[in-house]
Order: sequence, then C-alpha cells, then structure tokens
Amino acid sequence: MPTDRKIAVVLKGYPRLSETFIAQELLGLERAGLDLVLIALRRPTDGKRHPVHDEIRADVHYLPEYLHEEPLRVLRGLVRSLTKPGFWPAFGLFLKDLRRDFSRNRFRRFGQAAVLASEWPGNPRWLHAHFIHTPASVTAYASVIAGTPWTCSAHAKDIWTSPDWELSEKLGRARWTVTCTRMGYEHLKSLTSEKARVHLSYHGLDLDRFPRFEGTHSDRNGSDPSDPVRIVSVGRAVDKKGYDVLLKALSLLPADLHWRFEHIGAGELTSKLKRLATELGVSGRVSWKGALDQTDVLAHYRTSDIFALACRITADGDRDGLPNVLVEASSQRLPCVSTAISGVPELLVDGENGRVVPSEDPQALARALEQLIRDPALRHCLGGAAERKVRVQFDHHTSIDQLAALFASEWRAA
Repeated sequence: MPTDRKIAVVLKGYPRLSETFIAQELLGLERAGLDLVLIALRRPTDGKRHPVHDEIRADVHYLPEYLHEEPLRVLRGLVRSLTKPGFWPAFGLFLKDLRRDFSRNRFRRFGQAAVLASEWPGNPRWLHAHFIHTPASVTAYASVIAGTPWTCSAHAKDIWTSPDWELSEKLGRARWTVTCTRMGYEHLKSLTSEKARVHLSYHGLDLDRFPRFEGTHSDRNGSDPSDPVRIVSVGRAVDKKGYDVLLKALSLLPADLHWRFEHIGAGELTSKLKRLATELGVSGRVSWKGALDQTDVLAHYRTSDIFALACRITADGDRDGLPNVLVEASSQRLPCVSTAISGVPELLVDGENGRVVPSEDPQALARALEQLIRDPALRHCLGGAAERKVRVQFDHHTSIDQLAALFASEWRAA
C-alpha cells in the first residue's frame, strides 16, 4: 500500500455510539496499512465512546457545524480557497445545486468545504465521504476546490432521503461508491450510467470483538413468573426503528406469558415511548437502559433469549440498511425477530435463521414473539443457524479487503 496516500475521511459526526460499523471499518483500514485523518462535521454531544474508538490512531479534526458559530474561521476559509484554481468551478457547482435546493444546509456545506480545503489537515491525497448526503456534499465541493479525487460509502437514510438528481450527480463525480445492502446497491446503479463504479460491500462484523459464545442460552418458556423470558433490543429511539410497533406487539402477548423487555440506546423518542409503554400497560415489564458501550451490549446479548427490532420506512423515506445490531446478536446465537425492510432479509430468512414479519404489523410481530417465547428449542435452532451465517458471510475482513483493494486500484492507475 502506498505510504504517501493519506485519506481524509469525512464523517457527519465522530465518535458516535450508533455508528460502530464505521469505527470498525476505520480501524480495519488502518490495520490494513492505510493512513487516515478524520474530518467530522459535528462534535459528539454525550462524550461516550466504544472501546474501538480508542484504538483508532487517526487525528480527528472538526469543521464548524454551523457557519455563524465560527464566522471568522469560515471567512478565512473562503478567502484562502479563493486563491485555489478549483474554487470557481466548485462555486459554479454549488450555484447549480443551490437552484434546485435553496436551503441553509446547502450554504453550510459549501462553507464547510471551503474551511476543509483551506485548512487541509494532514495534507491528504484522497477524500472519502461516509454517507452520500451531507458529508458527500462537503467532500464533493472540497474535492473540486483542492483538485483531489474522492470516493464515497453510502448507507441507508442518506440514500433514501436524497433526491435522485443529487445522487446521480454525486455518483458521476465520485471515483467509486460502495453501499451496504443489495437494495441500496440496485437503486444507486439505476441512477448512473457508470454502473461499474457502484459496489456492494456488506459491513460485516469484527468477530474478534464478538467471539463465539461458549455458554448456553436459557430454556425459559414464559411459564415461570419468577424467571421470565428476556427480550432485548439495541437501537436509537427514533422513528425508523419502530419501537412503538414493538411495544404494541408486546402488549398483545397472552397474559399467561411471562417476559421482560430491555431497550438499549438513547434517542429523541425515549420519553414518548415510555409514555406509550405506560398507556399499553407494559411499563412494569420494560427497562430503559440508555446508551451502553459495546462490552455491555455483548453481555446483554449473552444473557437474553430473543432480540427484536421492528424496522420501518418512515414518511420521509428514511429506513435502516442492514442494522449491525442484528448481525451482532446473531453472532451470539441470539435468535432475532425483525421486519422485511431493506437489507434485513439479506441476513435473516424467516423460519431458517430467524423470524421476519411484515413492517407495521404488531399482530404478526406478537405471534412471532409468542412462538419463540414458548419454544426454546426453536430459539436454539434459529440462533445457531444465524451464527453460522454471520461467521461465514459477514466477517468484516472481507469488506476491509474489498475497500483496500478499491483504493489500491485507483492509486495504481494514477
């Protein structure tokens, strides 16, 4: 791997507990010999980190999140960028985009790009954006200003909430784009004539951090009030995770079943969901754990009986790709119940290695949960099959090798 090819990775925020798959990828790329510098559009708000964040050696730099918060820095960035040959072509692209998206967000992204191009931390020779919406906008403008090529990793919300014209143009400007589900891959390919520039790359899982669970999951069947079946879910309390649907499903379970539900994660809807749990009469069986680090999450996977996540497509088109937590839980032989959204069926096949039900259907979700609560032998069977699939098909070394090869092929051609 060339030693003079520092890559500036542009991120929406860093570090973020909800994006362990990105941190895992960054660490993998470093271990593969790539030299990185991280550029974040947003500073962390809660100060919490996963252990993987402490292992990443790359320097981290923060752009002004809002231009009015650091006006002198933004003005300095614009003045310095004016001297670069690419400034006016980039400004032309910005004006073209602005005519179709006249928003404060569009001005902010160009200002951030000017700051990035003028400060140029680490003197990178390549730019890579994580997410094809706002981080890719900053990256695309900075690429033109600085005359530096760029590439992109697209995920879920960024694909499905971006207009097709913007996706199409970014796909044409980037040297290549990877995405993490087949549905996203097919959609992006349909928007560009440069189809060979779009690649499918599952995130996978760092199986060293999620080693085989050598213990056994319980044979609880919901009949013992003193030893209820343990259901867990990990995810932000946001609309696309469908926690309102999951709570409704739990409220529909037969009265003779004894269960406990634990939610791990923070989010804007936490208070609303707690009120809903009270209205549905299940609050006494629900625990809200808040955000936990990866070590604690792993412990919950190993002591639980069922993992549940009711993914949905929101009104604005937002949705999950393939939630990494489903891969994590599966790696610990924990049977998963989820919905037929985006990449979920690419991991879970209903009745073979998990249960997959229609989205927005609490009755179907309740039936699947009841089946798994009452049948520990089925739970063990599905959990074992899920683990085997993860360890064969979702090892993150495969995606790291693929990304490193994509970077290397560009550099060999340069």
